[in-house]
Amino acid sequence: MSNNKHNKHSKRFAAMVLLSASSMLVACSQPSTSAAESQATSVEQSPITKSATPSTLLQNVSATVYKDANCGCCKEWIDHTEDHGMTATGQDVADLAVFKQRYGVPNNMRSCHTTVTTDGYVFEGHVPAKYVAQFLANPPSDAIGLAVPGMPMGSPGMEYQNRFDPYQVMQINKDGSSTVYAQIESPEAQL
Repeated sequence: MSNNKHNKHSKRFAAMVLLSASSMLVACSQPSTSAAESQATSVEQSPITKSATPSTLLQNVSATVYKDANCGCCKEWIDHTEDHGMTATGQDVADLAVFKQRYGVPNNMRSCHTTVTTDGYVFEGHVPAKYVAQFLANPPSDAIGLAVPGMPMGSPGMEYQNRFDPYQVMQINKDGSSTVYAQIESPEAQL
């Protein structure tokens, strides 16, 4: 194939990926980065797959997930937690900011959905079930919950092809501050 044809096909493929990623981000309404930035920082890893075997990691945990009715990645995250034993009830709301403010989620920690457990802990965005369970097993006394700000590609509910962007799980503290709870460098670190 000539360089001109190769470049034309590469540009067309890149445009399709950007359009696809952009439409995914728009549906959830609060992207962490532009599609172009996300593509530029994406790390190719082994295929990202959902666990084939359900676990009981979050057994006896019930929560309400406040989300936008049109957000597919929120539903995917609910499926992720339910696959690990959580009883999650999605509640479509018109103004997510009201719930984020009510439950103390700082602006810089926000994502596309806010989850509140029956015991009052908050999990903002695409927090892996592994870290929800770890937090709930021994909640720090100064914390209200965990957050994955934005919507990192490859995080639970944000799986897309084999793409993965490293990200941090942040601890949200009662005083509004946050600290790094976990650094996720690979898809396997989420499991």
